[in-house]
Amino acid sequence: MTKITLKLIIIFIFSLQISNLFAQADDLMNVCTKHLQYPYISDGQQYKALVKNQEIAEFQATFYGGSTYRIVACSGLADRNLIFTLYDSDHNQLYTNSEYKNSPYWDFKFESTVECFIEAQLDPEGPKSGFAIILIGFKQN
Repeated sequence: MTKITLKLIIIFIFSLQISNLFAQADDLMNVCTKHLQYPYISDGQQYKALVKNQEIAEFQATFYGGSTYRIVACSGLADRNLIFTLYDSDHNQLYTNSEYKNSPYWDFKFESTVECFIEAQLDPEGPKSGFAIILIGFKQN
C-alpha cells in the first residue's frame, strides 16, 4: 500500500470519528434543551467542552440584575451525570448542584449584574469522558 493511500485511509477514519463526536454533541443538546423550555428562553449560547476523568471545564457568563435565569447542565443521555458549580468573580461559591443530587438545572435571580464562572465536571460515579454542556436561559416576563 502506498504512503498516500495509507494517509487517505487514516484521514478518512479520523474524519468519521470527528463527525461521530459532533453527532453525539447534537444528541446531548436535545437532552439539555428539554430543561430549557417555556417560560425560559435560551440566551443563544452553548457552552461545550470535552472532558475526561476529573477534568474541569470553566465557562464565563454575565447575569443581569432583575432577571430570572436557569442554568442547565448535562452530559450523556441521562440527567445527573454532570456536576456544575457557579462562582462569583472573587471565586466565592454561589451554588453547586452536587448538594442537590446533581440536579440538571437551577433557577435563580440576582438583584444586580454579576460576572460569574461556571465549572463543570463529570460525576466520578458516571461516565469517564464526555461532553460537558451548559445552557443558560432567562425567564420570559
